[in-house]
Amino acid sequence: MDKLPGKTVERLSEYRRILLDYLDAVDDYIFSHDLAALLHITAVQVRRDLMLIGYTSVLKKGYDVKELVKTIGVIIDSEEGQNVAIIGLGNFGRAITGYFKGKRSKLNIVAAFDNDPKKIGRTFSAVNCYSMEEMEIVIRENNISIAIITVPPVVARPVALKLVDCGIKGILNFTTKSLNMPANVYLEEYDMVTSLEKVAYFVKEAW
Repeated sequence: MDKLPGKTVERLSEYRRILLDYLDAVDDYIFSHDLAALLHITAVQVRRDLMLIGYTSVLKKGYDVKELVKTIGVIIDSEEGQNVAIIGLGNFGRAITGYFKGKRSKLNIVAAFDNDPKKIGRTFSAVNCYSMEEMEIVIRENNISIAIITVPPVVARPVALKLVDCGIKGILNFTTKSLNMPANVYLEEYDMVTSLEKVAYFVKEAW
């Protein structure tokens, strides 16, 4: 299969999240229009995404929920799993660590890094916190390939470059500082201020 577009991967993840909740429902099948309604998109978009991964519905029944969850997992998960590190254990970093624990069996937060002596050597949500100086050895020993950055914006860029030097292949940047990474490192940036301003704009336009 060719590499999927980023937006398609996002929606597949959202489909799985919704479908996992749907498993508690009575129905074993779900139609494209019902799944689309839960995500506020069109049924055409749902069908296009699932056709891209070679999944089709059962005539007059819709999609088999359990099989679709399994298929999405095969597509977007790594078979052997991937290890993740949190960089920066402020309030937000600790919140992410606690929230994410146990959410996905194939993605594991196995280490955190901070420069605060009061946090180094402690455990947060069953994740050990190490000093920034230990980053390279811990990342390599634990086969960590993904990093989530929640440090102050002023140090985001040097921290990201250090992560690349340590062998990190994917970065999720939660700071407000935009980063430029080498072509062999996948970068995803999320700015809550931008998202909030987007919501505020549409609220304003609705009145």
